[in-house]
Amino acid sequence: MSNSIEFHFNKTEDSSGYLLWQVTTLWQRKIKRQLDTIDLTHTQFVLLASLAWLSKNQEIVTQIEIANHSKTDRMMVSKVLRTLQEKGFITRKEHQTDTRAKAITLTETGEKILQKALIMVEQIDVDFFSVLQNQAKIFNVNMLTLISENQ
Repeated sequence: MSNSIEFHFNKTEDSSGYLLWQVTTLWQRKIKRQLDTIDLTHTQFVLLASLAWLSKNQEIVTQIEIANHSKTDRMMVSKVLRTLQEKGFITRKEHQTDTRAKAITLTETGEKILQKALIMVEQIDVDFFSVLQNQAKIFNVNMLTLISENQ
C-alpha cells in the first residue's frame, strides 16, 4: 500500500509543479486539437514561430538560435526541422561563414501554414488565459522570472 510514501505537500493543489503540469497539459490539449487540423504538431509550430520571430531581426537564423530561443533540446530541434523541411515549410542550407551551422529560412508554404497556426494558437491563448483577467500580466512576469532564474 502507498501509505508509506511521504509527500512534501498535504494536498496536491499545494504543489506548484503539479499544478503547472496540469495547466500545461490542459492548454496543450486545446492547442493540439486545433493544430491537428492543419497537420502540425505543437513543437513544429513553436519552432516555426521561433524561426519567424528571429527572422524579423536577423537575416540568417541557425538551428542553435532556434533551440536557444524556444528553450528546447538541440537534437530534438534538428529532428523536427528535418521534418519541417520534408513538409516544405523550411529550407536548411549551409551557413555562409560557419561550416558547422545550418541557415534556416521559412518557405512561402511555411509562412502560410504558420500564419494559420498563429491565428489558432493566439485565439486559444486569449480564451484559455482570459479567466485570469487583470492578473495575466502578473502571471507572465512570474513565468519570466522562473525562466530567467532557471536557465
